Amino acid sequence: MYLTAPNLAAIPGLRHGFFTRNHGVGQGVNASLNCGFSSGDDERLVLANRAIAMERLGLPAGALTTVKQVHATNVHRVTEPTPGPSTIEADALATDRPGIALGVLSADCAPVLLVDAVAGVIGAAHAGWRGALAGVVDRLVEAMVEMGASTDHLCAAVGPCIAKPSYEVGPDMRADFEQADPEGLVYFEPFAGSDRYSFDLKRYVLSRLARLGLEDSQALEEDTFADGERFFSARRSRNRGEQKFGLLLSTIALSDSA
Repeated sequence: MYLTAPNLAAIPGLRHGFFTRNHGVGQGVNASLNCGFSSGDDERLVLANRAIAMERLGLPAGALTTVKQVHATNVHRVTEPTPGPSTIEADALATDRPGIALGVLSADCAPVLLVDAVAGVIGAAHAGWRGALAGVVDRLVEAMVEMGASTDHLCAAVGPCIAKPSYEVGPDMRADFEQADPEGLVYFEPFAGSDRYSFDLKRYVLSRLARLGLEDSQALEEDTFADGERFFSARRSRNRGEQKFGLLLSTIALSDSA
């Protein structure tokens, strides 16, 4: 039902999960563990799915907090859980409060979970290519450091997202990187005889974490586009002519013993 990252799973008192689309109550294109209010699904089903996810992690349904994601770099510092739909526009969350589950939603974008177990600070980011290029992970790490975390102690994991073989992009996107972050151009591979490229979002996000000084960062290899049995994918749904798609939940929480 959910995947874990080895480096995060080894930390006592930390709960985290990159949830698949399976074992929920959603119907149709949202079948079945759709956890996003913006998916067009019945809100009651979304709330039920979020409660299912929290139960699997041994947390109450009210522990989960998500925000309104807008592909930007705002970081929301969470002091108390807000389990329902949120009007707060942000693409990253951070907290030092045990028992709060920070959640991000994705359907091809990269979910990123971070923890400094020494300081007791956790974070979660939604990193599509626009947010990653703009520095959403950088802003989150900065916010966590301001809360007492240290880059020497931070561990990070990038969850399932669209992988390089599935991620075909155009020259306009590469031009954006050429202007804003030339170091990222190495993650574009040209298609022979075409002006198109494949882009490695996972490795790009890992490179941004490495530039920040994080030495313990891992990425799960699963491809959300290629694996329709386990994952929602915005690109796959749009290729099929579907206007709506479900959203995957990735979440992290400190227990009282962290």
